[in-house]
Amino acid sequence: MNDLIDNGEQWSCEKSAQLYQIGGWGDPYFSVVESGDVVVRPDPTREGSINLYELTEGLKARGLELPLLIRFSDIVGHRIRRLNECFQHAIKEHEYAGNYRGVFPVKVNQQRHLVEAIVEAGRPWQFGLEAGSKPELLIALAAMQEVGGLIICNGYKDHSYIETALVAQKFDKNVIVVLERADELDVVLRASEKLGIKPTLGVRAKLTAKGVGRWADSAGDRAKFGLTSSEIVELVDRLSEHNMLDSLVLLHFHIGSQISSIIPIKNAILEAANIYVELAKLGCAMGFLDVGGGLAIDYDGSKTDFHASKNYALAEYAADVVSHVQAACAKAEVPVPTLVSESGRAIAAHHSVLVFEVVGTSEVRFGEPQEPPASAHRLLKDLYETYRGISAKNVQESWHDANQGKEEAQNLFKYGYVGLRERAQAERLFWACCEKIQERLKRLKFVPEELWHLEQTLSAIYYCNFSLFQSAPDIWAIDQLFPIMPIHRLTEEPTVTARLADLTCDSDGMIDRFIDVEEDKHVLEVHEWEKDRPYYLGMFLNGAYQEILGDLHNLFGDTNAVHVALTEDSYEVRHVIKGDSIAEVLRYVEYVPEDMVEAVRRQAERAVQSGRLSNEQMRTLMQHYESALRSYTYLTDT
Repeated sequence: MNDLIDNGEQWSCEKSAQLYQIGGWGDPYFSVVESGDVVVRPDPTREGSINLYELTEGLKARGLELPLLIRFSDIVGHRIRRLNECFQHAIKEHEYAGNYRGVFPVKVNQQRHLVEAIVEAGRPWQFGLEAGSKPELLIALAAMQEVGGLIICNGYKDHSYIETALVAQKFDKNVIVVLERADELDVVLRASEKLGIKPTLGVRAKLTAKGVGRWADSAGDRAKFGLTSSEIVELVDRLSEHNMLDSLVLLHFHIGSQISSIIPIKNAILEAANIYVELAKLGCAMGFLDVGGGLAIDYDGSKTDFHASKNYALAEYAADVVSHVQAACAKAEVPVPTLVSESGRAIAAHHSVLVFEVVGTSEVRFGEPQEPPASAHRLLKDLYETYRGISAKNVQESWHDANQGKEEAQNLFKYGYVGLRERAQAERLFWACCEKIQERLKRLKFVPEELWHLEQTLSAIYYCNFSLFQSAPDIWAIDQLFPIMPIHRLTEEPTVTARLADLTCDSDGMIDRFIDVEEDKHVLEVHEWEKDRPYYLGMFLNGAYQEILGDLHNLFGDTNAVHVALTEDSYEVRHVIKGDSIAEVLRYVEYVPEDMVEAVRRQAERAVQSGRLSNEQMRTLMQHYESALRSYTYLTDT
């Protein structure tokens, strides 16, 4: 940030866009306009945009409280179109004789309105669905109404799952059951014999090629799912014994989510393509190659192989898949397959934005300390002299002296040589030294490593009306980075560095890692919070996994959510999904709100009878209690 503001130029929305890197992670959907607000272009192929700040204010005026999850279904449509167009271009460029059929993994986000939007947007491309469990298979069967619609069945399977899938193969859809464990074939054979239905099968291979990052172990010999090469050969032999080689039509692999480098993808495709042609040579009726998921999102906009980014474009990904499969098939003189990918994150991540409000702050600001009187303890005088002597040339020495003074004050207090007031004065002087040291560090080109932490230590805490565990659990669970920035006031210079705390009483409910040009940073540049002026932050690219993984920590439930679509002149709110009330989340944990009301009423009645409570006080208590049960689980204005 300092490189941006030390040049003496007036702050601008362009500098805000550079600071928050919105051009890197947000293009082509999010940008900053001259008014200083973030705008959304849900469909970059059409004219028109939506001012996110004005939209938030409008939704609040409709009675929808923050935090608010805003979903832009047009973005989903554009992502699907872009994915298919890239594969179509690669197929045409390489004169590939097969087709591309993408599927959306329902596990990424099972929300009904999203799945319906994906099915609708994917109709021109014969875009399908992937189910990883029995409940998701039920969703897929109900949602996929298209003739010839493709449904890939993955995950653990019991006899009910497999029988349901086999019967569904008699629909006018293409339902493929992927064997992910060797023993699943026994269940399939029994179900096939029982129902008199010949199965359409795929097999998931455990590749030696591995991904990168947190999901690297999704592939390899000890991966959770998939068959080794020897197990695949045994599977083929067993199918041959049952005259069912023509049932095996698909090869599937998956080397992990958010694969930030293109190299592991290339290696995996090369290996899988060779397995595919060998299965075809063995007599299997191969027709599909499912390259799984892993297509990454550039969360930090750096376009590198950092785990929160990616070093390849969508077009490069499609071209590599097409060209490597074509080369392997041509060499073996095997017909090319229909290509399938399960790109869930790349389709869903961009479409939703969590907007939440700052409701309070805690800042370390001591300013210029007063000189201790002549009668003050020597320790206080020494700390004050350390403060006065701090300069850019002696920051490290001053840091050591200030720390020594603080530790001495703590020891003297522990053994009774100074009182509480003197200890407090020593602490104030220590923090004043820290502030001055941090200010001098801004003038240095190189900051001593032991002082790197000062910016985070001295940063403000901005308390925000949301639950990290409900709305962004991957931040807590796997240190996921999401772009976070103010959605307004971007013509103003953000002069405060802060960490973000949620509403939960959990110390882990703190965001202290944010995207940066290199790696990540531990503070976010924000504007001065004003109590009587709303200050909204947006968390972007959180449309994949976060909603369904969210939990009820401190019983903060689902947020209010809206689906917004671009229109000719403005926007339309297509769907409103009200967030959980307190009564609803209490029912999730087996409480009966009506019984709770009655239990409190009886206690209040006893208090009235004994004279400890007036009738008016009882009425006030019961009104608040019953009203709270109907209210939003988050902080509200009412």
